[in-house]
Amino acid sequence: MTYKVAALYQFVSLPDFRDLKSPLEHLCADLGLKGSILLAHEGINGTIAGAPEAIDSFVAECRTGPLFQRRLDNLELKFSTAAEMPFRRLKVRLKKEIVTLGHEATDPTERVGTYVAVEDWNKLLEEPDLVLVDTRNQFEVEMGTFEGAIDPGIGRFSEFRDFVARELDPRTHKKVAMFCTGGIRCEKASSFMLSQGFEEVYHLKGGILKYLEAVPEAESRWAGDCFVFDERIALAHGLVERASPREENAGE
Repeated sequence: MTYKVAALYQFVSLPDFRDLKSPLEHLCADLGLKGSILLAHEGINGTIAGAPEAIDSFVAECRTGPLFQRRLDNLELKFSTAAEMPFRRLKVRLKKEIVTLGHEATDPTERVGTYVAVEDWNKLLEEPDLVLVDTRNQFEVEMGTFEGAIDPGIGRFSEFRDFVARELDPRTHKKVAMFCTGGIRCEKASSFMLSQGFEEVYHLKGGILKYLEAVPEAESRWAGDCFVFDERIALAHGLVERASPREENAGE
């Protein structure tokens, strides 16, 4: 059996997120899904795997079913496959943030930077005055990144604030573009940078996974593999599995 893997997120106001935990757990259990889902006031974030028809049913319920009451109408989704189940169990957790930055003035439900579609990303990278920043952790960057990207050298996403304060200045860095695995970290990072006075902030819509899925390898500006937080470890162009399984890692 080939498993279907769905990486999903959406920044959206979910004031009732605590009440969603139990019915979401029951939905996943009924569909035989495994993986990790985070719920917070600011939205949903997760990666789950299961039979293809079960994943499709889950997505349909999120988008149009009664559970979320059509609030997940802009759900960001990336699909890939796995030869073996890449998760050992199902975890639905309640969090203060779906991706932890720890900055109260940052609210992606209110404003974010400019989305850049994957087909326009290479053209943006050619602009000479662009500052390109990889918002991921250092060990992820070491596995692969875009040519010319700045590695912030962080061990967790919450350290990105210190990197910006130390290395970037809105008066001199006029145009900043960012990227991450699936889009969620750079979307929140763009909201943070706007709150710090940066005016022209771009981020790759759908993240590296969408880029590797859509852009032919011959046209790619990506070098290396993309780390993923499940037992597949890394994906290459076409979202092909690259490495052998190991213990799953936390995604923040």
